[in-house]
Amino acid sequence: MPSRAPTVAIRQLASLARFADLGAYARQVQRLGGCERPVRMEGHRLDVHATTGEVVREIANRDLPAGQLLIRCGNRRATRCTACAEVYRKDTYQLITAGLTGGKGISTEVARHSRVFVTFTAPSFGPVHNRPQGGRCRCGRAHSEDDPALGCPLDPHRYDYRGAVLWNAHAGALWARFTTYLRQRLAIGAGINRSALRQSVRVSYAKVAEYQRRGAVHFHAVIRLDGPDGAETAPPSWATTSLLTDAIRSAARLAEVPGPFLDGRSDTFRFGVQLDIRPIRSADFSGTSDLTSRAVAAYIAKYATKGAESATGTVDRPIRNPITDLIGTGVTDHAKQLILTCWRLGARPELDELRLRKWAHMLGFRGHFATKSRAYSTTLGALRQARSDHNDVLTRERAEQAGCPLPDPDTVLVLAHWRFAGTGLTAAERLLSHGTTSSPPNPGADGRTPHA
Repeated sequence: MPSRAPTVAIRQLASLARFADLGAYARQVQRLGGCERPVRMEGHRLDVHATTGEVVREIANRDLPAGQLLIRCGNRRATRCTACAEVYRKDTYQLITAGLTGGKGISTEVARHSRVFVTFTAPSFGPVHNRPQGGRCRCGRAHSEDDPALGCPLDPHRYDYRGAVLWNAHAGALWARFTTYLRQRLAIGAGINRSALRQSVRVSYAKVAEYQRRGAVHFHAVIRLDGPDGAETAPPSWATTSLLTDAIRSAARLAEVPGPFLDGRSDTFRFGVQLDIRPIRSADFSGTSDLTSRAVAAYIAKYATKGAESATGTVDRPIRNPITDLIGTGVTDHAKQLILTCWRLGARPELDELRLRKWAHMLGFRGHFATKSRAYSTTLGALRQARSDHNDVLTRERAEQAGCPLPDPDTVLVLAHWRFAGTGLTAAERLLSHGTTSSPPNPGADGRTPHA
């Protein structure tokens, strides 16, 4: 049966054409850059001359072509808004690249510093279906890459769901403990004390969290050795890649975080035995074995827009009731068990600080997906501000070309009051935004992990 959406959109546009400028309407929608779930606001804004008190510009929602102010949602998840997630991915790519090759206010000399790309994995909570290189899974089958059984336990009744959830909940604290041990092991490897290390070397990093198909979080990180003032200063000659690699291995092995004491059992959380450390080459070039700055930045940026839903088949929003919210969602049985475990543990007073029910859709993980140390490179906020400033310049240039120059922002007092009025696009707005009433595909919505 054909969709009624095109007919609805055309009727809306025909109705609007009687009372509004469709060209201005289209421009307002298209300025969203393809955002699929914009925030709709109602209210007004006055630009008042700071000296004379004259109102130099007034904007009210009733005067806007769409009848409301539309603002990009800015969601980083590709399953929620493809367009905004792509902006986030590109910003993350620029942030990581700046810390590897320079730019965005970072000296290009940073490319000479010792740095490595590290993958930290989670421990085992029970055997799961997998695709071992050149062999069959323990179940005896050779799984295809898109087999939904991948990552699911071989024996769900014996799988440690509690340990898996609590591991995710403590992963952020374990990373913090690792960074403390890393500085300690660097000092020991260099034959100096911690105070002397701080005066000569600073450890900088950027990392992203990724879900394995079994629902356990692991981390990809760029770790770099700088001089005492960060990226702008060179580290001493003894701060080599070899020293950094040895220190990371030792710190990852030593780092641990005590878990809660529950039902006569206490867990201690550590990283898994699989630890991959690879030096990053300074130059970007095509090769089959060397890891380049560009490849690392692209890899980290890709996972910055994904969550548990991309790998494990869970949902991409908070769960209010695990029974009603999971009906008809296509969530896998394994993911449901992880979510229900979060819900059960979240009811225990001794685990209140973990807020497991709030983060049940994230399978217990409550940390930021992409984080960095202060001195690694620029910030996402700085990149967004630069883009906003650039857009302001373009807006002023267009206004001047149209013969309606905007007032100098230094002489204007802005008085604004906007209130939330909803989210999303109407059928007509979706047609103007995408050229079609059908939503663009949602990568990862089927729970499959894209090829890395």
